Amino acid sequence: MFTSVDDVRARLAETGYLASPSVATTVFLADRLGKPLLVEGPAGVGKTELAKAVAQVAGARLVRLQCYEGVDESRALYEWNHAKQLLRISAGRDETWDEARTDIFGEEFLLPRPLLTAIRGDEPTVLLIDETDKADVEVEGLLLEVLSDFQITVPELGTITATRRPFVVLTSNASRELSEALRRRCLFLHIGFPEEELERRIVRLKVPGIDAALAESVVRVVGALRAMDLRKAPSVAETIDWARTLLALGAGALDADLVRDTLGVILKHQDDVLKAAVKLDLDAV
Repeated sequence: MFTSVDDVRARLAETGYLASPSVATTVFLADRLGKPLLVEGPAGVGKTELAKAVAQVAGARLVRLQCYEGVDESRALYEWNHAKQLLRISAGRDETWDEARTDIFGEEFLLPRPLLTAIRGDEPTVLLIDETDKADVEVEGLLLEVLSDFQITVPELGTITATRRPFVVLTSNASRELSEALRRRCLFLHIGFPEEELERRIVRLKVPGIDAALAESVVRVVGALRAMDLRKAPSVAETIDWARTLLALGAGALDADLVRDTLGVILKHQDDVLKAAVKLDLDAV
């Protein structure tokens, strides 16, 4: 998909995703080496958006597996259409079980889920396995065959191997430690909170019309909040939301009252709001 690291940065920027050198380099290597990309970092720093931007750049379809506690093989890989199978069995009452079995476990009765959908596709595909750390440990075992050999084994049909490998992005908020077996199969990228200069550029890009001085003030205040011991530090997504809020309010500059009244946009816990209201010194930022 990409010819160089600079090509990655330029083409992602066209979609509105401003990639740091480390992000662009790792994306380029994942594409060139054909390796899955494990992206780890706090919520709201652009991990999921990176997969979406790559799909947009490549003109590829995005296949997403949203992980959660309890997700299993039938939600991740495939399942059989049991209702249709029962109808088929009922329609062939005079058949033996062996005759019916060879029919009901065919392609017509197979319901592909995200992993199988991505593996079987013959068009450019980006497979996003989102918030992998929220899935149970057992689910990682399901992923190993996909990530190492780009294939899935369906006992009734055999092994289905990708004819065109998808570009795979796994994201994790690091709420639990992922297995070494899974990590070993991936290139690793950590996306943290961006440097001030990059975050200013992101704000100016995502919030057209915001004054440069106000954008700089927003980024500095958010940086000061991140330096505090908060339950949930504001992410880039909250920075953008706050900038949009201030623009909607017609603010030309930050003052203590305005910051206090809008802290709920960037902080999501009451104890964080109270702590920030006491400790934040606008004169210092």
